Amino acid sequence: MYVAETGPVPATPGSYPPLDHGIRDSMRVLPAFLALPLTFLTGKPHTGQRAIRTPPTVHLVNALCSMVGGLALSGTALALGGWLFALLPPGWAMTLHGMRNLRMMIFHQCAHRNMWARPRPDRIVGRIICALLLVQHFEEYSTEHVRDHHAVHHMTLRDPTVQAFLLSLELRPGMSRRRMWRGLLGKLASPVFHLRFLSSRVRSYAATASAAERVGAAVFLGLVAALATWLHAWTFVLVAWVLPLTFFYQVSNTLRLCVKHTFPAPDTTERRGKAYFASLTNAIFLGERAPAREVTGLAHLGAWTRWWTRMLLIHFPSRYLVLTGDTVCHDYHHRHPMSRVWGDYVFARAADERSGHRGWPPYREVWGLVPAINAVFDSLSAADPTEFDVARLADVSKRKLYAAFDD
Repeated sequence: MYVAETGPVPATPGSYPPLDHGIRDSMRVLPAFLALPLTFLTGKPHTGQRAIRTPPTVHLVNALCSMVGGLALSGTALALGGWLFALLPPGWAMTLHGMRNLRMMIFHQCAHRNMWARPRPDRIVGRIICALLLVQHFEEYSTEHVRDHHAVHHMTLRDPTVQAFLLSLELRPGMSRRRMWRGLLGKLASPVFHLRFLSSRVRSYAATASAAERVGAAVFLGLVAALATWLHAWTFVLVAWVLPLTFFYQVSNTLRLCVKHTFPAPDTTERRGKAYFASLTNAIFLGERAPAREVTGLAHLGAWTRWWTRMLLIHFPSRYLVLTGDTVCHDYHHRHPMSRVWGDYVFARAADERSGHRGWPPYREVWGLVPAINAVFDSLSAADPTEFDVARLADVSKRKLYAAFDD
């Protein structure tokens, strides 16, 4: 596992510090046109890279276009068959990517009333998304998220993230990393787990939705069912939409849960302040060091083949399907939850780091999805079993247990 801690880097306005020869900067040997794609893949700009502006509305449009494009690809595969069935996996991937960006970026920022910083539009979009994706109702999520996840209860028994580990994944302090991985993979392969997860999503929406919202959702679903029957399109609905919305979505959600935050060390006495809260969240970047210039001949070819293979088959799917949107820079969000430049998350975090992250300790980063999960599992393994005793949940939290599937 590679974990880096970066401190303040002196810089004058309009200048950049020298190359730090880190993982991202090692990729600068590649052609310049790959710089921006690599920045969004890894989640980190290279030293001196010029920032680009991405308004919140662009993220919303991109998520919607991704879903529409994915549905179009899946529909083409199902309609024409033959070798065009090969379009089905990329269709699923695009649909899932759009869904997860709607949930992890747009819905999340709406819950903070920070999408456009306009309460009414933020609330309307948030309500539409939770109905479309069948996730926890917007108002309930917004209240719980701000009160129990961002406040003094962060990573305590009252935090929905902690409850998801203890109740949904059934992971406990003292378990070995290997046992936690077995438990996680067993859950992901379990039909019972996915049925319970889906049930909790529906119940967590319906329990708080207004009568008008429930009626509206029922009418919408009824229209979809009627159209699917009339057009003989049930295969398309189930394969192209329902499958990404349920099984694929829940796999992505669960893997994302396992990298969100580390558990506090058992000997931590100071449970407040910026240093403490910053210690519970790492950036999670995707990628690895590019081969050194000194490598030549067949070794050079082999090194670059391995590098491209891992970037395209491991790190890209991890980024596109699990660590979507600004989740790679979740540490920046917890330091600045109401930042108005959240849409520029990659460059906003880098600028904050470069300017000395005023008032906060140095940023920390983990490279790779699996190392990030290992870091969280190790922190839970070492956590205080008394503090995170599942038997105490009923006394500590009044949150409905069906909502323990945190998203």
